[in-house]
Formats: sequence, C-alpha cells, structure tokens
Amino acid sequence: MEPSKVFIGVAWPYANSAIHLGHVAGSLLPPDIFSRYHKMRGDRVLMVSGSDQHGTPVTVRADKEGSSPLQVAERYHQVNKKAIEDLGIEFSLFTKTHTDNHARVVQEIFTDLLQKGHLEQRETMQYFCPACNKFLPDRYVEGRCIKCGNENSRSDQCDRCGATFEVGEIADPTCITCRNRPEMRETRHYFFKLTDFEAALLSYVQGSKHWRSNVQLFTQNWLESGLKDRAITRDMSWGVPVPLPDSEGKVIYVWFDAVIGYLSASKEWAKSTGNEDAWKEFWTDPQVKGYYFLGKDNIPFHTIIWPSILMGNGGLNLPYDVPANEFLTFKGEKLSKSKGPSIDIPSALELFDADQLRYYLSSNMPEGKDSDFSWEDFETKVNNELVATLGNYFHRVLSFTHKNFKEVPPMVDGLEAEAEQVNKAIAAAMAEVEANISACQFKKGLKAVMELAQFGNRFFDSCAPWSLLRSDRAKCGGVLHLNMRTVQALAVMAFPYLPFSTQRLWGFLANDGVLGEGSWELIGKELNVGRALPEPKPLYRKVEIQREGSAFSRFEDLDLRVGLIESVCDHPNADKLMVLNVNIGRPIQLVAGLRSFYSKEELTGKKVVVITNLQAAKLRGVESQGMVLAAEAGDKVKVLTPSGPAKPGDRVNSGLASGSKVLTFQEFQSFTLRTGTVLNDQEADLGRKVRADTSGLVKGSQAAFFLPQEGSDVALPLFTEGRTSIGVDGDLDNGAKVR
Repeated sequence: MEPSKVFIGVAWPYANSAIHLGHVAGSLLPPDIFSRYHKMRGDRVLMVSGSDQHGTPVTVRADKEGSSPLQVAERYHQVNKKAIEDLGIEFSLFTKTHTDNHARVVQEIFTDLLQKGHLEQRETMQYFCPACNKFLPDRYVEGRCIKCGNENSRSDQCDRCGATFEVGEIADPTCITCRNRPEMRETRHYFFKLTDFEAALLSYVQGSKHWRSNVQLFTQNWLESGLKDRAITRDMSWGVPVPLPDSEGKVIYVWFDAVIGYLSASKEWAKSTGNEDAWKEFWTDPQVKGYYFLGKDNIPFHTIIWPSILMGNGGLNLPYDVPANEFLTFKGEKLSKSKGPSIDIPSALELFDADQLRYYLSSNMPEGKDSDFSWEDFETKVNNELVATLGNYFHRVLSFTHKNFKEVPPMVDGLEAEAEQVNKAIAAAMAEVEANISACQFKKGLKAVMELAQFGNRFFDSCAPWSLLRSDRAKCGGVLHLNMRTVQALAVMAFPYLPFSTQRLWGFLANDGVLGEGSWELIGKELNVGRALPEPKPLYRKVEIQREGSAFSRFEDLDLRVGLIESVCDHPNADKLMVLNVNIGRPIQLVAGLRSFYSKEELTGKKVVVITNLQAAKLRGVESQGMVLAAEAGDKVKVLTPSGPAKPGDRVNSGLASGSKVLTFQEFQSFTLRTGTVLNDQEADLGRKVRADTSGLVKGSQAAFFLPQEGSDVALPLFTEGRTSIGVDGDLDNGAKVR
C-alpha cells in the first residue's frame, strides 16, 4: 500500500476539569491507535486537537470558584495536556482555543461567511435572568428534556438522549446560578444559515455510506427533521469577540468557535514547522482523507455544521469519516465531567499503568453501542487477558530462552511444518489488524492481536521446550526462535494499543531502535541471531481492585443525596432527638440527634446530605429512613451541606456512581469520612496533608472527604452531580469525623 497523507481531528475537551475515562475511550484513544498505525505504515499524519477554553462549562466552573475563566482554562489545559501525554497519546499539536492564532482564524471564517451571505443578523429571544441581571448562555440554563424527560437536561442539548434544542424549547428552565426561572428577552444575534446548504449536505451524507450506522442514523434524523438556521453569537465576554463594530459585548458561540479549531490548529502546527503553508497539504489535496474522532453527542456538529461551514468557506476538504463512539457508562450512566460519575485520568494514572488503562479501554471501547465500565471487569480483563495471556506468553518465551541460551538462538532444519504454522498465524493476524484498524474497528483489531497471543501460548506448550532442552538442545533453540518471531510480531502489532510495554518488549528481543514511524514492516524482521538477550522483566502487573482501587470502588456502596429539610419537630420519646421531614427527590422521615446543636428554626429549609441506603430503623419508637451526615469535633456538631447550588435528590458521590446495597448502621460506621481544608488543586489538610483532586474547590475552604481507609494518604472530595462541593455548616477542626 502506497504511503498517503491522513488528517485526524480530535474533539476538543472542555478545560473545566480533568479529562476522564469516557473522554479517553470515546475520542482520545481511538485516534491515537489510528495515528500510530498509519505512521507505522509510513503515512504522513497530521493529528490536532486542544483544550476548548471558551465553552460555558469553563465560566460555570469559574463562577463556582470565584476565579476568572482564563485562570480555570489555563489550569485545566495544563492538567489535561499532561494527562494526555502520560497516557501516551501523541498529537502533532495539542493547543488551545484562547490564542491569537485561533481568534484570527475564527474571525476570518466569520467575516468570509458574512460577506458571502451565509450569516444574517436577526432579532431573537434569549434566556435572561432578572435576579442575575444578565443574558444566560445555554449551559447556564437547565430543565426537562422534551424528548426523553431527563430532568437535568442542558437547555441546548440533552446528554441522555442527544436531542438538541433551540432557545425556549427546554421545559421548566432554571438558572443554574440562582435557581430562579429565567425569562425570554429580545436581543440581536448573527445566525448561520444552515438552510443554504441543505441540498449539498444531503448529497454529501448520502455519499458517505462508509460512516458507522450510528453516525448515519443520527445525521439522517437531523436532516429529515429539517435544518434550522442557528445563532452563532452570544451575549457574554468570554470567547472570540465578534469582529464587527456594532457587536460590543458579543462573542462567537463555542460550537462555531471550537470546530474551526481543527483548521486553526493545523495552521498553528504549520507555522511551528517553519513552513506556514504546510497545512494546505492536508486541507486542499482532495486525495487526503480527514477523520474526526468524537463522542456521539458531537455527531451533528461534525457531520452537518462543520461541513456546512467548510462548504460556505470553500476550497477545503470535507470530513471523510466521522467514527463517533457511543458513551462509556458507569453502572449505566454516562461518564461526565459536570454531571454523574467521572473517573479522572490523573487519579487513575496514580493507581494504574498507562498500558493497563489503554488495554482495558481498547477492549471495552463503545464503538457500536454504549459499553459499561466496572472495576470488576477492569480487574478481570487486565488480569486474565493482558497479564495471563499476552504478558504470560511474552515472559515465558523470553525468560526460558534467556535462562537456557542467553542469546537469540538460530533456526534449525526439520521445523518446516512448525515454521509454516507460525507464518500463517502471523500473516492472518497481520491482515486482520490492518483491515480493522484501517476501518476504525479498534476492538476487532485488538482481538486479532490477542488471538495471535493465544496461538503463541498453545504453540509454546505443543513444542514443550522444557523436554527438548534435554533431548535435542538445537531443536529446542529452533522452536524458541519461532516463538520469539511470534513475540516480535506481537510487539509490532500491539504497539498502537500498548506503546509503553511493547517498546520495552522490543528491547528484550535484543532489537535496536524504537518502534514507531515506518516500523510496520518489522513484523517479519529476521531475529538478531547470536545477540545476547537482556534479562527480561514482567511487562504487566496484576490489578487488585480491593487494594489499589478501593479509593474508587468502596465508595460506590454509599448512596448519598442532597436533602431539603422541610419540617422539624421534637422526638416524642427522646430529649436529644428530632424528627425531620426531608425531601430527597421524594419525601422521607429521618430521626437525628441534633437537638442539642440546632434549633428547629435553624434546620428548617436547610440543605443537608443524607445517606439513603441505610437500613431503616426505629429510634425510640419512630422510624428513620436514613441519616443526616454531620461532622463532630469536641462538643461541636455541624451538618454537611452543599457549598453552592444543589437540588433535593442530587447525588453526592465525588464523581462515582452510587450503590444500591442496603447498609446496616455498623457497615456504615466502617466508612471513613473526614472534614478538611483545601490547600491547592492536589492537596488537602485533614489534620495531616493528603493527596486529593480538589481542582475546582476554593483554596482555604472546608470540605468533606472520603478516605479508602483510616490513615490513607489519598482522599476523595465529596461533590454533587452538578459538581458543587460538600462543605460543613460552620467551622470545625480539620480531620473532624463525619457520622
């Protein structure tokens, strides 16, 4: 196959918090596998992405922190850039949207489309919050999805069903800042006339039969429901300014801004090479195929809106393929930075090797449908497949050869049948890997690699080198030679998936150099016969979730919710107890020992944190259907409470899915919850310094933390599903016990 040029655009993660496993499985790992493979084939690859710094999720986070959008955006750009690099994901350029280059390119596209008549200024209605005295961008309004009923839908798009909305279509809209209902007010904005491109888009989509079925279906549904012109400006200060004299206080909307990032990043990359026109090779040559990797919630922006922008601008390649993945879920819920469960990459890399994460996410990639993540499945796949099949084959071949021969043994006559068997297995695996990675079927490509490893284990057993060593040492060396050829082929084929470990494996085979560009042909390379073998080391270690993963897994057994205390009365049979009627999304009754610390008036109307999966119990004759969490230090007791906006029933789980197991009071007491002061983005003072991902928490604020066990040096801050941290209703000493 002749070398070619490939353009790869990767969806831009918002710079509002650390990237999580869902980002990696959905849009970051697939293009890295694809890019590495093409570079190994000798193709020229331009792969770009960066931090989406202008999204309203950034301003929402900044508002909660009391900091500026720029501070938040720059902080998480660095956090995510490092996490991406630590995972071995290689970009030609990973940049950011808040640059002069990006602003210039976006404004040039805007101006060009305006001059060609594809933009039009119109009066339009927008959400306006009288209490906050400002127009509200989409992310500042939440409500009920009119399609699926999701109660926590964004006003522009539902994360559950993928439906998109125009302003005013969401049911029961609420301002996320003050929780009041916004009103509709008139303002002027520029609209992108999508309707100009309806016929061209239909032809383009119909000619893209190679797209995945989910991408085709999603796009066809959009087209069949009729295209609508979309406002591409917003009333706010954070973003790329509209480049017109009558548009002060307006910026170009993020979805228009971000997709142009593929082009602006390509131009930035070209400038860094010393040839400012180098980007044109990948954008104006019709022979170059452009692949865009993203999650399914981004499909219409890349199959309809971005192609329309490119058509309007003219002369640039349209996306060839948009291999969008479905969602990686955790117990059925979408992994999300802002809502629901999220297992962030910096924390995961503290516990696990990069190739362990890459292997699991590759084997469990949500290509055709949502795939569910669980720590039990992670442990099983890593231990039983990566370690016991692939790693075991590598190590048994290399350790046996090193121990008994010390060098690469030669091939010998009389093993023609065995050699043919090995050659056929390698050729078949190679063909499968090539076909599947080329078609963006990465799970199937990895499956072919693992099937070759399974063949290798069977072949090694059938050769019985431990017996041949005594009866025919030369033949023993010959069968080990064949096994080493299989290991070498596996090292090359697995490199796009497992770059760190296979590079080490390449050295254990007494090979020089590194795997990477142009190395696909090394699958059939002759071994370095006679060269001394370095002493091999196991490449993969077993995962023990109960030990290493307990910071994540054990917390799942707690189902914590925000509760609104609606009424309080004294317990009829106990002087220190109160009976609380609490709304946790449904009414429940709790008995709490707070009478010595709070008045009924102080508790009524207060938002608290409730453990809802505690076994119901009668306390002095009154049933309690859960328990209010409170921190105790000396003679002071203070309830836990959200530090910002939160609704009754919001889950409190520090970014992990809540469990449904019913706990006894004794079981609950075995959990370690403490209060502490935020020191910086990575540390908190819980009476002693511990590591914690406190990004987004205000420095110096007091929060509640979960520890996997007493004395642990790592802790997890408690958050609501809206990413509001859980604090304490007053000051307490650090390390106060929560009960």
